[in-house]
Order: sequence, then structure tokens, then C-alpha cells
Amino acid sequence: MDINLLKKLIKMVEQSEITEFSVQEGELKVKISKNSHGSSNISLQPVPEINRQIVNSPISTDTIAVTTAKPTEPVQTNLHEIRSPIVGTFYRAPAPDADPYIQVGSMVSPGTVLCIVEAMKLMNEIESDVSGKIVKILVENASPVEYNQPLFIIET
Repeated sequence: MDINLLKKLIKMVEQSEITEFSVQEGELKVKISKNSHGSSNISLQPVPEINRQIVNSPISTDTIAVTTAKPTEPVQTNLHEIRSPIVGTFYRAPAPDADPYIQVGSMVSPGTVLCIVEAMKLMNEIESDVSGKIVKILVENASPVEYNQPLFIIET
């Protein structure tokens, strides 16, 4: 980030009534906040494993602190959500005394019926649109569901 831009941001915060301002440019996150004495504190947070050198500026009333963000857990991208296409009541089985369509650990393929969502006395079968293994069922049997509410998580 350009030091001149940083100076302009500091001046903008000092001259306005806002008490906190943050902006992110690529991998660098800048947070400027006023303390009660009218000066600003600046916190630059680079993404972990990236070394950035902060240029010393002639701004005497401001503090520049560089902190490293905590490493985040890797996001699993092979998980797929099945969402409710309608508002209604969620049922895991075709009848109260029948076995559920699927369990956690069940393998499914496109077209496999996962559950039923009842809406206005119509039973709507919800089918899988991917192949994979059911890793989580997010709704209890006979519970109301909203439009676009996640129902299942499938590991593809």
C-alpha cells in the first residue's frame, strides 16, 4: 500500500467524525481508529507467511503496528449443500413407520431421493444433484424448513 494513500486515510479519519475505518487491498488489511485524544491508531495485518516492510512515516501522532493474523483452518471445498427448494415440513422417510431414505454415511448419486418436503399437502421429493457421501443431516424429522435452508451436506 502506498504511504501517501495511508497518510490521506489517516487525515480523512482525523478530520471526520468516524472513529474507526478499515480497508483491505489485496492481502493487506489496514484498520485506522481514533482514540479519545484525537490521534489515530493504525493496524496493518498482512496475510500469514507474507513479509511486508512498513516504511517509517514522519507522522508523529500516529502509531503503526504490524500484526500477523492467525492461520486459518483449510476450507474443505469438496462439501456440497442440498438446500430446500420450498417452504414446508421436512420428512426423512416416505411414511411415519418407514425407514429413512438416507443416513449419515449413505452414498448417493444424482437423482437419489434424500427426503420429502411437504407443502400444502403435496409431498415433494428432494433429490441429490451430486454423487457423494452424506456427512451431515442438518434438519430434524418433521421440522419446518424455509426456502433455501440447508438440509444436507454431501462430501463429493
